[in-house]
Amino acid sequence: MLPIKDASDLYQVERRACYTERPDFRITELQISPTQTVPWHYHSNVQDTFYVLVGQVRLFLREPKAEVLLGPGDTYSVSPKRPHLVTNAHNCSTTFLVLQGIGEYDYVPLV
Repeated sequence: MLPIKDASDLYQVERRACYTERPDFRITELQISPTQTVPWHYHSNVQDTFYVLVGQVRLFLREPKAEVLLGPGDTYSVSPKRPHLVTNAHNCSTTFLVLQGIGEYDYVPLV
């Protein structure tokens, strides 16, 4: 698949807020319901660092395969080019920050 510069139309979330966006770095807050996911994808150049504010996030990772459960105050970083899927592991809405950088942002969807 081809890289996408803005993936906001590819999947639905309850709420999305961008707190800062500058060349090579951005911080976004996402709120997802118990049934919503950020589909399988990777980033060519940027690292995703997740910071959970409310609820629980479950990250599924490939290359190598892994599963990570995060709660409030927990962080986890996904290296560039590592495929990952983000789910809500809680029975209520989950809110988390994603810090993305340093480098040019893209979103490469996977099937």
